Amino acid sequence: MAAITIFGKGNMGQAIGDVFTQGGNQVSFIDSKDPVENLGDIVVLAVPYNAALSIAKVNQAALAGKVVVDITNPLNFETWDELVVPADSSAAAQIAAALPDSKVVKAFNTTFAATLQSRQVGDQQTTVMAASDDAAAKEALAAALTDSGVAFVDAGSLKRARELESFGFLQMTLAASEKIGWTGGFAVEK
Repeated sequence: MAAITIFGKGNMGQAIGDVFTQGGNQVSFIDSKDPVENLGDIVVLAVPYNAALSIAKVNQAALAGKVVVDITNPLNFETWDELVVPADSSAAAQIAAALPDSKVVKAFNTTFAATLQSRQVGDQQTTVMAASDDAAAKEALAAALTDSGVAFVDAGSLKRARELESFGFLQMTLAASEKIGWTGGFAVEK
């Protein structure tokens, strides 16, 4: 059992909390305005990219030594036509740079809240893909997801976060243009 702290109580934060709870973990939620204390071993930033980066910068000391999960897709929400991070980087890389003493993992950004809640994408099990330079952090996340109803795939190093964010960006723009539903998306089949 892991202690999980989730910044953000929106649709994604609630769905991720439900997945971790089903996996037998202790989950608590925190608002960006709440005092940052007694954080769990795994901290999930379930807020938009700019807020996640701000939380990382302001709480660098409190997040030191923690597994920090970035779920963001750094989409330009004004145009819905680009990512707002440099082309050779990712939101996760920017957050990792702000948190040199944390173990940053990119995960949950290629799923929608509805597919996390249902644990299904069509007739396939929802899969959480994770990228990080810290193998132990990915193992901790995978262990916390055991018995949660979702599958886990190690997507490689933190450099793969850029591809995961592009994948999430594509999925979001397809849903926003009603080419796929917010209850659907892409599935991973082994």
